[in-house]
Parts: sequence; C-alpha cells; structure tokens
Amino acid sequence: MSLDVLPAARAATWTAAPSQNRCAACPVRESALCGSMSDQELGALSTLGRRRIIRAGQVVSWVGDQASAFANVVRGTLKVTAMTVDGREQIVGLLFPGDFVGQLFSDKTDLTVTAIVDTDLCSYSRVAFEALLDDHPRLERALLKRVLASLNDAQDRMLTLGRKTAQERVAGFIHSVAKRSGSTQADGSVHVAIPISRREMADYLGLTIETVSRQVTALRAASVITFADGKRDCRILDPERLEDMVNPI
Repeated sequence: MSLDVLPAARAATWTAAPSQNRCAACPVRESALCGSMSDQELGALSTLGRRRIIRAGQVVSWVGDQASAFANVVRGTLKVTAMTVDGREQIVGLLFPGDFVGQLFSDKTDLTVTAIVDTDLCSYSRVAFEALLDDHPRLERALLKRVLASLNDAQDRMLTLGRKTAQERVAGFIHSVAKRSGSTQADGSVHVAIPISRREMADYLGLTIETVSRQVTALRAASVITFADGKRDCRILDPERLEDMVNPI
C-alpha cells in the first residue's frame, strides 16, 4: 500500500485504503476499543477504518481544529500537549498502542496530538463513528470505561505532582511507560524505549531537567535501570525494586 506522507510541520491526512483486512491480525485487537466487539460487530467498524501512517514529528491534530476523526493507535507513540500562558508546550499525556485518539461529541479539539515516533493509526470519521455507537452499546460502554480511566490517570498525575518525591515521580514515569510498552526479557529485565526527552520528562513531572538527570543517575547507580544506547533505550534490571520506589510503604 503506497502512502503519501506530509512534511513534519503539517498535519497528517487520510489514506484511501480501508482497514478491514487488518482487523483479524491487528496487534492491538484485544487492548484497543474494538476488543469489546464480536467478529460480526467488528465488520461494521472495519468498513469505516482507514490506515494512517504518521511520521515522527508530524501533527495528527492541532488545538482548535475541527474534530473530524478518531483513531486507535496500532503502533508507535503520540504525545498530547497543551500551550501554557507563557507560550510553552506542555505534555499532558502520552498515547500508546491500543489507546483511543480524539474527543467524542466535541466540535473542536482541545489539545494538540503529535507523533513522537513513526506511528500507525486506524482512523474513523467522527460522524460515522458516533452514529455507529447508537447501534453498538458494548462499544459505547467500552469507550465510557476508557474515559473514566483517563480521568483516574489525570487524578493520579495530580497526586504525583502534589505529593510524591522526585525519585517517586521519575521511577513512576519509567514504570508506567514500561507497563504500557515494555517487553520482558529472558533474564527477567524489562526493555522500554523512553518516548520523550529528559527536558520533556521534567516538564511532564513538574521537575527541573537537572533533578530528572540526578534521579536517573541514582537509579543507574543503584542497578535498578541501565541504558544500552543514549538516553532513550532503557532496561529495567530490577522491576520489583522499581515498583517499590513508585509505591513506598
């Protein structure tokens, strides 16, 4: 399938090919929203789907855009950002494979969504998808559960920013990314690609970049984590100890 990809500074566009041939072997079938649907019900959803390849740095939607489409993340990672009053970009969320992209029943988008790495989406027209919900209550309930889970995540992040120490914040971030996208190795360690830079992590966690760097160095010195190459390719050497740091007794 040939795909036209726009430059990073422009928003992504739709492709013309339907996604029904991908559904049976979809790697996120069980974790995505459509996992709540039977094979027969999935047929109705798959006819609406379109494949979108979003290159790293490419914008999926800008804040204030018309909300014209939704999507499931199949592969890759997206960042959700807001603009602060002083004009700085602030990461307020990360989306991984299986996550839902978009705000239902809203005319405009409230946040900007950008691909961190090359990302594969299965996209749906907003009008068609919202109409489909009327005929598939299980899909609607599954979506409601995800909205509630997002609210819980937001509450947890508020707790993190308000009460947790710098060590707990950094350890918690690495732990949460590992839960969503990490892979367990034969020796029991967990490989995880850190999706954002140290500076972005600092902003996300309400810390300075110097504090984040110190905490990462401390975790490495304690043999809890290591980095194979650069600052993104992380391996959790002691997952249990990392979890204890996130939720100390």
